[in-house]
Amino acid sequence: VVSTNYRLYPDVDPVTEAGDVGAALAYVQVHAAEWGGSPTNIVLMGHSAGANLVSLLAADPTIASDAGAAPWRGTVALDSAAFNVVTIMSAPHFPLYDPVFGTDTQLWRDSSPTLRLTGAPAPMLLVCDSGRANSCSQANAFAAEVAAKYGKSAGEAIQVYPVDLSHGEINSGLGTAIPLTTAVDAFLLSVAPQNTGLPSG
Repeated sequence: VVSTNYRLYPDVDPVTEAGDVGAALAYVQVHAAEWGGSPTNIVLMGHSAGANLVSLLAADPTIASDAGAAPWRGTVALDSAAFNVVTIMSAPHFPLYDPVFGTDTQLWRDSSPTLRLTGAPAPMLLVCDSGRANSCSQANAFAAEVAAKYGKSAGEAIQVYPVDLSHGEINSGLGTAIPLTTAVDAFLLSVAPQNTGLPSG
């Protein structure tokens, strides 16, 4: 696991933050072999705002490639609820969105994974809080858009996983002995290269 960071509002906007994540991915790919890893066997994962950013990279990989990154195996988005920022900002919404997204409708579009799709994404697991407004509906709409644009098989590569956990519990619970951890582990195994010689367990 490599834990990364990115610059924050008000210094930069969300699209620039996504570029920072792309730059971090590029750095990891350059140095992975030094740490005993593989530059190609990488999965991006983020929670909340981080889930929006890794989903942006998945939807439009040029954000990552412009930062020097190569393709990765898949993406796990942990309770983003912001796949379509235009939809959020055009309706009653939490005030926390206003300082970050403001009134710039182009920024809304540019920050929306659903509206940034440039091709069928690599496999994705979209974890969503079933009791949180917008969370699962936005994830399902993203998966549906992928299927509509790129076909049924592309849509099936986008797994939506609703959980009866709060936004914070999704973050704090992952890694403990709960079904969410089992689901994420299963996704990681599903995108792992076959016959790596790695031990099981």
